[in-house]
Amino acid sequence: MSQSDTNPGHPLPSLRDSLIPLGILIALLSLSVYFFGADSSYGPNQIALLLCAGVAALMGMKNGRTWEDMEGGMLHGIGLVFGAILILLAVGALIGSWILAGTVPSMIYYGVQILSPQWFYAASCIICAIVGLSIGSSWTTAGTLGVALMGIAAALGLSPAVTAGAVISGAYFGDKMSPLSDTTNVAAAVTSNDLFLHIRHMLWTTMPAFVIALVVFAVIGLSADTGNASASDIQALLDALTAEFNISLVSLLPLALLLFMAWRKIPAYPTLIIGALVGCAIALIFEPETARRLGGGEGALAGLKGAWYSLFDGYKSTSTNENVAELLSKGGMSSMLNTVWLIVSAMAFGGAMERAGFLERIVNWALSRVKTVGGLVSSTVLTCFGMNAAAGDQYMAIIIPGRMFREAYSEKGLHGLNLSRTLEDSGTITSVLIPWNTCGAYMSATLGIATFTYAPFAVFNLLCPLLAIAYGWFHFKQMPLAEGSITETKGELKRA
Repeated sequence: MSQSDTNPGHPLPSLRDSLIPLGILIALLSLSVYFFGADSSYGPNQIALLLCAGVAALMGMKNGRTWEDMEGGMLHGIGLVFGAILILLAVGALIGSWILAGTVPSMIYYGVQILSPQWFYAASCIICAIVGLSIGSSWTTAGTLGVALMGIAAALGLSPAVTAGAVISGAYFGDKMSPLSDTTNVAAAVTSNDLFLHIRHMLWTTMPAFVIALVVFAVIGLSADTGNASASDIQALLDALTAEFNISLVSLLPLALLLFMAWRKIPAYPTLIIGALVGCAIALIFEPETARRLGGGEGALAGLKGAWYSLFDGYKSTSTNENVAELLSKGGMSSMLNTVWLIVSAMAFGGAMERAGFLERIVNWALSRVKTVGGLVSSTVLTCFGMNAAAGDQYMAIIIPGRMFREAYSEKGLHGLNLSRTLEDSGTITSVLIPWNTCGAYMSATLGIATFTYAPFAVFNLLCPLLAIAYGWFHFKQMPLAEGSITETKGELKRA
């Protein structure tokens, strides 16, 4: 039995012991979806994850761990996502304040008049791709433009599931290809590759997947049953927005400021908090009556109370138009608490699995069965997807396989750029397809669509891992070690 690299002093557990918690989790999650359907992420999945964290802890103790050690693993796993939890809460506050400030209503108002229903899905994908590429964050892109685009889709009578898929496809394209992206930098770092060579090598899978996604969204958009909202319905929505808010370009200032701060590489949490507070300031200046109404009183203090309320419990629309009232009654930190619960539960399970050595044992088993380049790439993709499901976090789905597959790629005569590309094609991209993963939970909460509902339409995210596998089996654009060395030398010369 081999010694664990990540768990010094403890031998790796058996494959059977490693698979027991994972098998029970799959069974419980399947039962959860069967019983509760789209509501499974609002409590049932959390119960399944926490129960299986306990099972993983017991199995770890069976293999020589102490309870204190297993508990420490769970706490460590939860600690890894504290940054993500802070961002989640900040996004909730931002959405609430931006609705109160008229920022989101203004984006919906102008977007409904500018964007054609026939080209809406493709345009949404492109817009989110451009913004994501500029700021390097799929979460910020979805939490700002994505929310507005979902509102525009509702106003035009378009499918919310397809819209969410288009937003996510564009946001993840931008995130993946941006040198400002955390995951892009992590994938390059864990495989010891130059960042810009890594991005260049990703073009071979990323661009075809994005182009195909755009074609799919264009075909869906041009279908006969797209956009069932009549001109009178759209006008009624515009009238309802202007009745409740002072629609103007000034209301878009918080969006411009946030995008500028993100572009200047100011960290996500302060960027979002500042964006939320600026939204409150805009609301107090340009939407004082709306702020006072939300605060339930008169005078400046009532307006301040309303702005404060929007940060923690979101905006509550009083529009007589039911569609507008439903569309704009959202946001606040409280709206993210269920997602925080889901993420904490998932990371407790992932932390227990990692501390017990179960994840490493499963990866080693997968590696032992690899005989060909196609098998190696396929194993990498499946392992990253499995890590996203088992560990609940895309960073773990990049770092753990990236560390463990490095030697296998070298033994096959493949440069590390192939590994870093595959980590992104699978670890980064598939995270959003799993409801209890931090990314899937975030997108579901932010866009208001269940993960399994939008997943079939996240075309870009579905295609990238499939293209990676196909490239591996056909030996297409798999850079050999020798060619990689020449490429790196040329890259150094150009930078010099």
